[in-house]
Amino acid sequence: MNTTTDPPNSAPKPQRFYRRFTLVLATFMLIYFCFAYAVAPFIWKQYATGHPAWENVPRLTHTSDKHPGDPLNIAIVGNELELKQVFLKAGWFPADPITLESSLEIAEASVLERQYDSAPVSDLYLFDRKQDLAFEQPVGDNPRKRHHVRFWKNLEPMPDGREVWFGSGTYDERVGLSHTTGQITHHIDGNVDAERDHIIDSLKKTSLVQEIRIVAGYHKIKEGKNGGGDAWHTDGNLSVAVTKPVAQ
Repeated sequence: MNTTTDPPNSAPKPQRFYRRFTLVLATFMLIYFCFAYAVAPFIWKQYATGHPAWENVPRLTHTSDKHPGDPLNIAIVGNELELKQVFLKAGWFPADPITLESSLEIAEASVLERQYDSAPVSDLYLFDRKQDLAFEQPVGDNPRKRHHVRFWKNLEPMPDGREVWFGSGTYDERVGLSHTTGQITHHIDGNVDAERDHIIDSLKKTSLVQEIRIVAGYHKIKEGKNGGGDAWHTDGNLSVAVTKPVAQ
């Protein structure tokens, strides 16, 4: 009587099917993870950093009389509430608006070496309007020296619809006369990258920042002078802090 047997090393058909299915599934999962966690984020970041939210923005602020101002060196992705929350938690104070009272108070505080944590900052312009928000961090016991940053909301949102705020952060190292107008003003430290990095470092400590991005080569012109005649220089990069979304 003749009997049919499988070759010695052959597996039953159901077992061969499951092996093939497992191999196909493993291959699919490998491709998925490579794309989702490596390729897609890379493509997205390349797209995001080349998006009009970055490209269609002036690199320099300007004064009310059209003198060049301070360079942009930071951006925040998030709404106004998120931006305010992260700066307040990082130990920054909203700057008072410029009024006769606040102007007299900052002058008195500078002369008498008295703290004024929310001292006003002068107006600079971007998108043909003065800053929307400004924050500062005092240094010492008077407002002659301070960290400060101005922000302007961009009308062009990110690809995911989130708002973008462009900022110019500088360190005021002393009070003196403007080299261009002779008016009393703060003079800045020319290393604007150091102030940029200080701001980012302070925000990272809050646990309210989701991601830090770098837009390399944002500035093609890497040095200049602001409206007060102070020289500045930069490596050309823009630091971007993405805030964690909060419920409205």
